[in-house]
Amino acid sequence: MAQETFDYIVVGGGTAGCVVASRLAFNTDASVLLLEAGGSDLRPYVQLPIGYARLLFANSVNWLYETEPDAGLNGRRSFWPRGKVLGGSGSINAMVYMRGLRHDFDDWRDLGNSGWGYDDVLPYFIRAEDHDDGDPAYHGRGGPIHVSDVSRDVHPLCDRFLASCEALGFARTPDFNGAQGEGVGIYQINTRNGLRSSSANEHLRRARQRSNLTVRKHVLASRILFIDKRAVGVRYLQENREVEVTARRQVVLSAGAINTPQLLQLSGVGDGARLQTLGIKTLQDSPAVGRNLQDHLAVSYFYGSTVPTLNDQLGPFFGKVRAALRYLLTRRGPLAMSVNSGGGFIRSDPAKPVPNLQLYFNPVSYTRTPLSDRKILNPDPFSAFLISFNSCRPTSRGELHVSSSDPRVAPSIKPNYLSTERDLEEARTGCRLLRQIAATRPLADIITEELYPSPKVVSDDELLDDFRRRADTVYHPTCACRMGVDPRESVVDSRLRVHGLEGLRIIDASVFPTITSGNTNAPTVMVAEKGVEMLLEDQRSQDR
Repeated sequence: MAQETFDYIVVGGGTAGCVVASRLAFNTDASVLLLEAGGSDLRPYVQLPIGYARLLFANSVNWLYETEPDAGLNGRRSFWPRGKVLGGSGSINAMVYMRGLRHDFDDWRDLGNSGWGYDDVLPYFIRAEDHDDGDPAYHGRGGPIHVSDVSRDVHPLCDRFLASCEALGFARTPDFNGAQGEGVGIYQINTRNGLRSSSANEHLRRARQRSNLTVRKHVLASRILFIDKRAVGVRYLQENREVEVTARRQVVLSAGAINTPQLLQLSGVGDGARLQTLGIKTLQDSPAVGRNLQDHLAVSYFYGSTVPTLNDQLGPFFGKVRAALRYLLTRRGPLAMSVNSGGGFIRSDPAKPVPNLQLYFNPVSYTRTPLSDRKILNPDPFSAFLISFNSCRPTSRGELHVSSSDPRVAPSIKPNYLSTERDLEEARTGCRLLRQIAATRPLADIITEELYPSPKVVSDDELLDDFRRRADTVYHPTCACRMGVDPRESVVDSRLRVHGLEGLRIIDASVFPTITSGNTNAPTVMVAEKGVEMLLEDQRSQDR
């Protein structure tokens, strides 16, 4: 059988890969192959907004990664779900639409990445967006991915939370992604008509009608094929059979912050000395591959309530029935939402130059079940809610590296949480701030007790120990193939070309130079929109 050849091969059908493959298919007559390790996203719990909690431990759509024991978490492992399905993690996430703050991208630019400042990337956020009613200076209409303003449907307790934050001096913002990103408010979410609005639904679904796009599911990329230093194709496993496909123009890695560095290392691009210990021949010694890994780490404080919460709506059998009927009839209500309702970006100290903490308010609680048993529709059988925080821009840096030459073996992930004094201080500060909010009216008026960690946890040492015992990822791994100027410290240049290699780009969250302040799905879409435009520009210049 003759080896198949395509103009472009995109590895990974996740958030970024669906954007890249569809834009290539629509904007050229070139043949495009998209390779995805998982299957279809046409599953009820993927499409139902609140159904994402059912997917947290579903191996049918999830890589189910675990980190190595981490000293910052008292030796605990951290569970890192990642989407293994068309749409990737954008098919199993909580759908919060948050771009990041202006200074996040200006910092990218100031690190030497020309063209990645806030004013440079804003047009790509706008292009990607179909917003309900946003300021046209900051928002798009008619783009692929829909952004819903759900402020009229959030639980009434959110108003109390926001009012208490305002009483403490934190400004109210109507739009985190508009002119004023700092402050507290209601999070916008990626839904359309009560269904998840992901890059698989909005980009890929339409592009698959194009004859020049081929999508292959349930195939695991095992190696990038090179001739000298030029990427010329991909080897993948399909039902334990090895298949090779070649690319006339370029190979694009969009496999995400874990799988992209893993595939590079399996292909001989990484720390040469470490690769050799696994019997992997080094093609290019690139020590930055898998390093600079960043993530957001959060902890929740739980409070009993004298007024009903979502626990009371979604716990009882008839409450579930009412919610289901409302959703079926109107596509609204708690089943059409993310439980991450309110929150914000605030400065723990007015002297801070930019917001340093992100807040979350969830009118629901799970104190009696471990993470692996939690389901959105089975909350605590009493009225309660939670408040969470994480550092916006943690300074701890982790790494990941393949632990075997077998692509089916998960890489070793070492987050190195809380490994800097700044991150430790922000952990202590954030814990005290959550209590300060809870002690402020009008939220304080309805609190019966602090359920976790309990009022007995008081001192700085006790707060930090509790944080180490209970804090966990917010599922935002990024930066493991960071963009930058120095090939020893970064993996791609500012046009997302892999340093030292030809015909190979990375377009996904792994190229973030630093983690953004907030949820990472929206900036990943932006990177994909900008990255594929640069790819096409360079290709047209080369073809002249």
